[in-house]
Amino acid sequence: MNGGAGIGAAFRPEPWKRGLVFAALALLLGLLIALHARIPNRIGNLGSLVETFLPWSGLFVPVLLAGALWRRSASATAALLLPVLAWLSLFGGLLGDKSRSGSDLTVASHNVGAGNPDPAATARALAASRVDVLALEELTEQARRTYEKELARAYPYHTVQGTVGLWSRLPLSDTRPVDIQMDYGPLAATKPADVKMGYNRALRTTVTTDRGPLAVYVAHLGSARVNPRAGFWTVHRDRGARALGEAVAAERNERVVLLGDLNGSMDDRAFDAITSRMRSAHGEAGDGFGFTWPARFPVVRIDQILVRGVAPRSAWVLPATGSDHLPVAAGISW
Repeated sequence: MNGGAGIGAAFRPEPWKRGLVFAALALLLGLLIALHARIPNRIGNLGSLVETFLPWSGLFVPVLLAGALWRRSASATAALLLPVLAWLSLFGGLLGDKSRSGSDLTVASHNVGAGNPDPAATARALAASRVDVLALEELTEQARRTYEKELARAYPYHTVQGTVGLWSRLPLSDTRPVDIQMDYGPLAATKPADVKMGYNRALRTTVTTDRGPLAVYVAHLGSARVNPRAGFWTVHRDRGARALGEAVAAERNERVVLLGDLNGSMDDRAFDAITSRMRSAHGEAGDGFGFTWPARFPVVRIDQILVRGVAPRSAWVLPATGSDHLPVAAGISW
């Protein structure tokens, strides 16, 4: 009996030779996270798709760790250091609360949803947030009057350009639509048949503050869809992102805030024209990942607040409304 056990032990692989499949998978995961920018977009926008859901790649680490422990594999356990370090280098800064006090102005953005069953309740909830500047996207012609009525007392100044609008406690000036060169794409097929929407989906205005003028952009970029034939379909979104980046680059005001539903994560290379000139308020002053869509179980942050020339002091996600998106807010200072 003892002899048989000795023979079995002799043929059992050493810890460094066990679980080589798990070790290989761990190395591949690490390379995927570390080298995500090198994944090509030529086939189905694969690179953008990976970058959109890249934070969730960390979930594979405990799965592989369980496999490594099951196989008692030293090589697989050691190989897991690569994906862990790569993931922490990208997203470790989001795990803690980076908010600070002392903001001069609070801003918020919300895609209120074309199919929102109770826009009046949504408007009252947003007014209760008491932010100074409030951007709304996906405004329908039917719901516009409801938002104007419900928000009038809290926000004496407002502008609506097509499907986007801005409500403010402070005066607005130099307001104009921004051409982001796109059509509705898949949204036209998903909105209710009786809902009418304007065409323009971006605006630019100046908010007059006691610290000086602040240029504010509001945008709702085109939809992104995963299509079995086309892959990650982002044609109109990407075109709009480039046009919006050009508009921000041409902005003469040194203090700029961009609010909106950009239908994508700021980790996605498609937004390089914007992120090369602006910083994410949530990335600098938020708490956690701040996922915003879908509202019932958020898996990605596609509603954004980006800044240039001002400092984010805090950033947070507001409670759910009747929309399929969660509202986002931030405090900024000069």
